[in-house]
Amino acid sequence: MTDVGIALTHVIQMGWVKNLITSTLAFNITQFFLLLNYCLLIFIMKKAGFDNHIISFFSNYLVDRKTNYFWNNFISPIFNVNVGVGQGSALSPILLALYLSPFIYILENHLKNLKIPIFIISFVDDGLFISQNKSINISNSHIFYSYNILTKLLEKFSLIVEHSKTEIFHFNRSQGVFNPPPLELTPLGRSILWPNDLWKYLGFIFNRKLTFHQHVNFYTNKLISTVKCMKLLSNSNCGINPPQKCLLYRTCVLSIVLYGFQLWFYNHAPMMYHLKALGKIQRRVAIWILEAFKTSPSYSIKAITGLIPIKLHFQKLGGRLQL
Repeated sequence: MTDVGIALTHVIQMGWVKNLITSTLAFNITQFFLLLNYCLLIFIMKKAGFDNHIISFFSNYLVDRKTNYFWNNFISPIFNVNVGVGQGSALSPILLALYLSPFIYILENHLKNLKIPIFIISFVDDGLFISQNKSINISNSHIFYSYNILTKLLEKFSLIVEHSKTEIFHFNRSQGVFNPPPLELTPLGRSILWPNDLWKYLGFIFNRKLTFHQHVNFYTNKLISTVKCMKLLSNSNCGINPPQKCLLYRTCVLSIVLYGFQLWFYNHAPMMYHLKALGKIQRRVAIWILEAFKTSPSYSIKAITGLIPIKLHFQKLGGRLQL
């Protein structure tokens, strides 16, 4: 998901270099794991050139399955299950990627033949159309035609778009009031899509200027509530000791606030707001670990607890990501 978020922010930033507004349409495929067609999947694997032993294995693995439902004391009769893969299976994401690859390839060729400049990003069943133009109305028309082609093509793959989860969002760093027009989907028998001020996609919270203030606030508040609950584990007289507290914070708590930091932590990006908010949280954690006074100097208690400053920690992780 981090790779998808980084790719999306990169495309938006490159569009701004060319003074283009980036418009995105997020769509979700209904019951993707449960509606996958076995026969089509085996056909795709043959076309992809897989070994006959692998094709034979999946032919037997996915065919003639049966199941029943159990609810309290009620047990349903056994019935055949001729579609779908297990959502918790380790093989399912791989099979779904194979299933979607020819679909995306055909969709891109359709859009290319119609001369519709659209980027496509997909994470399992969460897809994204990206259109960049100086006019939002032109971008909306491109997205409209792309969405129409998408719905018709998915039907041929035995899949359906969950229209209630379709969202549109526009990225624009201009100053002043920004009121983008809605996307009219009524000719397709759908409702009108109104862009919101914030957009949550794959756990990332975007605003139109990519400042990520709301994203940091959301995960900072989540971290605060976690730290408050951790106070139940110990006090100055009993409970877990300071080294155990520090280990708990590093392994279970810090990962919460680290989610998606690669999207806003990069060279020449304004990070003062984010680092200040996260620094306050780490100070509260250090005070809890040492059971120190609230007036204790920040650098001293962080040095005693062995907590690296949050900016240096981000630099370390960011450098590893770039490598």
